[in-house]
Amino acid sequence: MAQFRLPPNSKIVAGKTYKAPADAKNVRVFKIYRFDPESGENPRIDTYEVDMATCGPMVLDALIKIKNEIDSTLTFRRSCREGICGSCAMNIDGKNTLACTKACEDIKGPIKIYPLPHMPVIKDLVPDLTNFYAQYAAVKPWLQTRTPAPPDRERLQSKQEQEKIDRPAACILCACCSTACPSYWWNGDRYLGPAALLAAYRWIIDSRDEATGERLDALEDPFRLYRCHTIMNCTEACPKNLNPARAIAEIKKKLAERRH
Repeated sequence: MAQFRLPPNSKIVAGKTYKAPADAKNVRVFKIYRFDPESGENPRIDTYEVDMATCGPMVLDALIKIKNEIDSTLTFRRSCREGICGSCAMNIDGKNTLACTKACEDIKGPIKIYPLPHMPVIKDLVPDLTNFYAQYAAVKPWLQTRTPAPPDRERLQSKQEQEKIDRPAACILCACCSTACPSYWWNGDRYLGPAALLAAYRWIIDSRDEATGERLDALEDPFRLYRCHTIMNCTEACPKNLNPARAIAEIKKKLAERRH
């Protein structure tokens, strides 16, 4: 069950209901978390009836229709609409996913939409990802080398070496995995979380990188890495079908091998 961080001394209350037009042909009900910190009001759940006969098939299409035609105050992030930028990550029907790739027809009953779990909320469906991005930056997600680059070509690697980093490098930093992790909910200030650790692993196994020892040293910490308890929520939540849990296990394995 997703855990949502509520403002101090507040509770979620019932909000407004926006009815569909009388001639609507295919009505779906959307229950959406609304919260404006500047208002001083409690978070609420607003209910929107949307005629899907005049709407695209994805949850993001419905959110855009609601904002454009029903309630312009609704706030959410979006960008590419192709499942590659991670902007529209949110909790839909109890699971973290991308609104642009989640089909409304895959959900039975009212479609419930919340921001990513256990993150401070800037407004409505927009979480504050400042700490998440700081943790990503902390693993130094760039190539580190000591030897000079070849003067006449790029730093090369074999096809097999490239295939090792192909999947880990496909992370879009949507934060679905980290915000699905109970260890991250309770220790997000010290535990780096699945997304940052997946990024760290991507560079640890890159054959061109020359800072493997330093990267492993930085991760050998009771909280930064070992707060992971292999619950596997991260892998289940990833909308790109990546496996952060396996990457974390591989980092632990490398550290164990180094000790012996």
